[in-house]
Amino acid sequence: MLSARERIEKQMATPALVRLHRKLSRLKSTVTVMNTGAHPDDEQNGLLALLRLEYGMRVIVACSTRGEGGQNALGPERHGALGMLRSREMEEAARIIDADVAWLGHGPDDAVHDFGFSKDGDATFSRWGEARIVERLVRAYRKDRPDIVIPTFLDVPGQHGHHRAMTRAAEAAIALAADASAFPEHFADGLTPWTVSKYYLPAWSGGGSTYDDALPPPDATITVAASGCDPATGAEYGRIGEWSRYFHASQGMGEWPAQAKSVWPLHLKLTAVGNDEEQLISDGIPASLAQLAILPGLPEEVTVALDAAATEIGAAIAAFPHRQSIISLLTQAAGHLEIVATQGPQEFLALHSHRIQRKRTEVDAAILEAASIFDRVSADPPSIAAVGRSVLTVELGEGAGEYEVSVSPVLPVGVAAELTSSRRGRTFLLTAAADTSLSGLFLPGWSALGGNGHAYLRVSAEIEGRNVAGLFDLEEQFAVSAAQTLKLFPDALLVPLGTPRTEWPVKADLTGAPAELSFDAPVGWAVKAAANNWTATALGAVKPGLFSIKAKVDGQPAFEAEAMSYPHIGRVDFRRPAALNILALDLKLPEGARVGYVGGGADRAGLWLARMGLDVVELDASGLAGDLSQFTTIVVGIFAFGTRKDLAAATSRLHQFVENGGHLVTLYHRPSDGWDSDETPVRRLQIGSPSVRWRVTDPGAEVTVLSPGHMLLSGPNRIGPEDWQGWNKERGLYFASSWDEAYEPLLSMHDVDEQPLKGALLSAGIGHGRHTHVSLTLHHQMDRLVPGAFRLMANLVRPA
Repeated sequence: MLSARERIEKQMATPALVRLHRKLSRLKSTVTVMNTGAHPDDEQNGLLALLRLEYGMRVIVACSTRGEGGQNALGPERHGALGMLRSREMEEAARIIDADVAWLGHGPDDAVHDFGFSKDGDATFSRWGEARIVERLVRAYRKDRPDIVIPTFLDVPGQHGHHRAMTRAAEAAIALAADASAFPEHFADGLTPWTVSKYYLPAWSGGGSTYDDALPPPDATITVAASGCDPATGAEYGRIGEWSRYFHASQGMGEWPAQAKSVWPLHLKLTAVGNDEEQLISDGIPASLAQLAILPGLPEEVTVALDAAATEIGAAIAAFPHRQSIISLLTQAAGHLEIVATQGPQEFLALHSHRIQRKRTEVDAAILEAASIFDRVSADPPSIAAVGRSVLTVELGEGAGEYEVSVSPVLPVGVAAELTSSRRGRTFLLTAAADTSLSGLFLPGWSALGGNGHAYLRVSAEIEGRNVAGLFDLEEQFAVSAAQTLKLFPDALLVPLGTPRTEWPVKADLTGAPAELSFDAPVGWAVKAAANNWTATALGAVKPGLFSIKAKVDGQPAFEAEAMSYPHIGRVDFRRPAALNILALDLKLPEGARVGYVGGGADRAGLWLARMGLDVVELDASGLAGDLSQFTTIVVGIFAFGTRKDLAAATSRLHQFVENGGHLVTLYHRPSDGWDSDETPVRRLQIGSPSVRWRVTDPGAEVTVLSPGHMLLSGPNRIGPEDWQGWNKERGLYFASSWDEAYEPLLSMHDVDEQPLKGALLSAGIGHGRHTHVSLTLHHQMDRLVPGAFRLMANLVRPA
């Protein structure tokens, strides 16, 4: 459960009057805008804040991936765990601007996933499948019925290939969504064809420190401008956009510009509602209940009901913050909307019933807020296992005592709720059946109206003669988790070929109910049991390759849980199959090496160096201030100069370490990671910007060795063509673009149809020591157990 401090912070962040104002401002518009992007943090938050909070439009972020292939500025989470973290960040970012999220990709096991970086849309489509992502966008258009679609990026050279693919797919899906012959399987799910009224391109460049749009943006046909501030908070809309981006903390987002952005130029590329000169992006679209009322062919009673609902909603908004007036006016509006929903002509409802139903739901949510019906709901514990129990506590608001209130938990299949108390709210005992399925890791969407997660609450109340209902989220997302989880220490073994050793100890930490633990070992390996201390045993000479020993609990696949807890997203558990991976490889270690590792929290290079069998000491602030001469080599992890203030203060000591005979190895840094080209490295070394130019995204790109006899490539492991095989995601990024003549480039590589880059691996003899800068993704390749990465890393940490 949340701590008292966490609850206080949540309550302070969402004052009651702000919540009420948000729910009322939703009622102003019947327009839906969808912003498409490829990753969490691609959304144009300031623009969306303006459209939603000022104009009342429904805002949806359609995101194709979970960001699982990206980097993490916060901690060690990678791959699927990072995808869950970034999904939660996107949801919390959406909460700030009251937006919905439509996820088009479903995690790293889905074809549509974040595989790192590509430089054109075709390369992305080759991984995603163009037809697949277009079909998912068509489904999203038909389900959510956006009037306006705006991608964040342009499909131009110099832009991220994922961005380019999403922009191209977003446009292709528009015609198909309106085509009754396209994807007829959608109609079995209750969907119908839908025509997007307007498709805008951004009339701004997506270039910057990362990307480099090679073509200028299209001319602006309209400019969306913020002329004031959000009435509820007094903040500029661009500033609220930064509040939202703050939640993308794993990507280092959230800035405080001197002047908040207030202008967003757009280029109207496609329109189904005429091409007259626009004043507003909603021109030509039924943008309010009052505009719906003037559509031709409506019966008088429907026109009157729409006009009345529009008038009552306008009066309720004007009545803020007088709750009783708001309640009375909105209950009247709800009655009039019911008339429209039940008596509207079939042709009208075919086009606009989604607008009417959305308004009915939004009106109910505003009434419940104005009546102070609900306060919070929590589960203790916030997850449940098969045959397990949890207690769901519902705290109702101060106004609930005035009405007849009904509370119903909506739970995963197999989880039952028993009401145990109705005092000061409701308390339910939750129990899970023995065959209850584990919850999925990646949810398909997020709704600003509530009802998110694997469990939520439905609350209804009789208010002024109407039954008013709404959905509410739990404080922490609820899930059905594994009854037992297994943690193996270590989870991977590195076994040098030719080693006389035949046994390796493995600690198996099983949490949860007592159970029988077993392992399925591949040919040539066995696992011997001894309480929690197991032994992996090689049966005969070890053969090269990657082997996986899968763990089982009571004969079923075992799972490892990776717990994540960050203040901005709360607690989340990622689940993966538990297995002991064994990489047997030809690996030799440098003699006499003693390594100091300075981690920035974004890689596991220090862990892998230790598992290779090297003498490694992790250096904290006191270690950096101590005697560095005890080390032959100091490795600085990725981003560390940006995340470790103590490291920046120790720069001169690291330079002296090199001058005195030490070997300093710096893994890649972005220009923004506290890297001063003249001050941070031992000699001048500039990191290329924009970074799209200074990376090689093809993991199989040919590598040319410029200096085969160099000490770092010739020993103790001679680096050859086989060491560049099997790489994952990419070769490297944030390559150096220029450097002092002391540095020698050791490698050359490039993506297709591009010029060779030589800034991937640089080394310089300086004084009595050496500085080596590495822009290869060695930390990622080691996580993926790529043999060549370990062999090269062993060479790089050799004494100077």
